[in-house]
Amino acid sequence: MKKRVGLLYGGKSAEHEVSLSTATAVSKAIDYDKYEVHPIFITLNGQWLRGPQLTKPVDSIEQLQFKRDNNSPNNITEFILDNNSQAEFDVVFPLLHGTNGEDGTVQGLLEVLNFPYVGNGVLASAAGMDKVTMKQLFSVAGLKQVPYIHFLRKEWNESSKEIIDKCEAELGWPMFVKPANLGSSVGISKATNSGELVKAIEIALQYDRKIIVEQGLTAREIEMGVLGNDDPRVSVAGEIKPMTDFYDYDSKYKDGSTALIIPAEISTDVESAMRDMAIRAFKILDCSGLVRSDFFVTANNEVYINEINTMPGFTPVSMYPLLWQHTDVSYPQLIDQLIELAIERHTEKQQLQYNRD
Repeated sequence: MKKRVGLLYGGKSAEHEVSLSTATAVSKAIDYDKYEVHPIFITLNGQWLRGPQLTKPVDSIEQLQFKRDNNSPNNITEFILDNNSQAEFDVVFPLLHGTNGEDGTVQGLLEVLNFPYVGNGVLASAAGMDKVTMKQLFSVAGLKQVPYIHFLRKEWNESSKEIIDKCEAELGWPMFVKPANLGSSVGISKATNSGELVKAIEIALQYDRKIIVEQGLTAREIEMGVLGNDDPRVSVAGEIKPMTDFYDYDSKYKDGSTALIIPAEISTDVESAMRDMAIRAFKILDCSGLVRSDFFVTANNEVYINEINTMPGFTPVSMYPLLWQHTDVSYPQLIDQLIELAIERHTEKQQLQYNRD
């Protein structure tokens, strides 16, 4: 019997378009002999819209975008439950990037509805989205990181000069300014002087109320994929080589100016250190399903963890699937394994007792 899979994508997020690309790619690769595929599109305005069951791969992103009609359900649970309040799907596959999807919000909804779903749970998703919380947990795990400071919009409005002074006193140029709660390099800027730093902070504040400023580092950017639940495994390493000044949104998704080198040319010791750090980061956040771990490696082979991504880019040409392809797991197989891991984790949770008798 086919498993019924709800593809959940779009979202009220600055990464809405990235999510659409991911959903298109998954719809083309998923095995229609094994799964019934049901699309659920979340618009930029936050509306949840159900489309007709997919029976074959879609040809374009436009086919996955729907408009509300008079027959559309009135609330979110109607998208997922039938008239008998039984689960319409065997598993939900959230293909959501960024806020309102990758940050624990949708995961919390699916937990309350008691549905199996692919990927990380509420804690890992929320902590993985908030770069400040993530880094604080990495510190607890003893993972080496570049120096950073963080602050809120209110603090910036009241004490911008003091914040700039603190950045200059504690960090060196260049610095990288990021919204704490966003991915895909949206809102990230490089600053080489105080004027650029002010401008970069103002840009980042358009996307989040919490800002992180990191010490720039001359280093290679190397990534690893992690796959599993309680016994995760790690892929080969891959190197990001942007031709632009740094790996920004355009170089990731638009201009094709970034080279992905898989496997990365690194020593056995560096690879071993990265594998250890990737697993420790996965476990300190209590991750499940999939994670991409991002590292900096200096010329003298010092390894720093940069961040983890709990819903990494997931098209066939994205780093995470490519890393597993080079580790002998094809893109369709990766989809299968993630669905199996989701059901495994959900089955384990059903063993919990909620009364004291």
